[in-house]
Amino acid sequence: MRHSLPLAPQFYVTAPQPCPYLEGRAERKLFTALQGEGADKLNNSLSRQGFRRSQNVLYRPSCADCAACLSARIRVADFEPNRAQRRTLRRNDDLKRTATSPWATEEQFGLFRRYLDSRHADGGMADMDIFEFAAMIEETPVKSRVVEYRSAAPQHGVPRPLTAVCLTDVLDDGLSMVYSFYDPERVGDSLGTYLILDHVEIARRAGLPYVYLGYWVPGSRKMGYKAKFAALDIFKGGVWQPIGNPADHSSEIHPLSVDPIAEQVARITLPDTRRSG
Repeated sequence: MRHSLPLAPQFYVTAPQPCPYLEGRAERKLFTALQGEGADKLNNSLSRQGFRRSQNVLYRPSCADCAACLSARIRVADFEPNRAQRRTLRRNDDLKRTATSPWATEEQFGLFRRYLDSRHADGGMADMDIFEFAAMIEETPVKSRVVEYRSAAPQHGVPRPLTAVCLTDVLDDGLSMVYSFYDPERVGDSLGTYLILDHVEIARRAGLPYVYLGYWVPGSRKMGYKAKFAALDIFKGGVWQPIGNPADHSSEIHPLSVDPIAEQVARITLPDTRRSG
């Protein structure tokens, strides 16, 4: 018997887990598989509706107690770095960028482990081994790149050490920063901020209007840095809108702000993945 994929994506909800951003809350995700010939179209369409990619899955927070996770993106044409961000660019102007196919290396994994052990030792990725890391990098059915940053060599003939890495999806309307990590010993160089600033520049040169940053969470210190970027939009109430005053979004942590799952799914716009001709 021949089996085929369903014509329309099927959506599912994960079981509640402790929220990594807001203490005492539970996290739940709405997700669908990313596979088949229509994967790129689906990734583009759902990314514009607040979804994020993790390997071959697209997901969006759909928690029962709050709607605090708001997808965020930078409007490239309107962005200007502030004074602190200009200092960050100057501090890291020695870094050299290369973009490659999504292929994991032992050098990347070594940097990844040092980053986790220093910054997220108790996080959900803390026990990830090299095979799981390779899956995170390589299992992508869409157009993705691994963007590596290397610092200047300490002496002639010595390879440049790997300083930072970002797994990036190339969308129709922008760059989506799927996951990034960097040298934890360069704590004063604001490498996380630098990677975002450099992706804005990559998008600008490529003529892409947006850089997608993942989720901004009002009330979370861990995610608060995203609100420091100018020209920031958030996906709220089914539309993209300028963030304005971050304090104005504190009501999103209230349980009455959450719509039922069925209503959320019904409002998702799906791309036409039928072949033309």
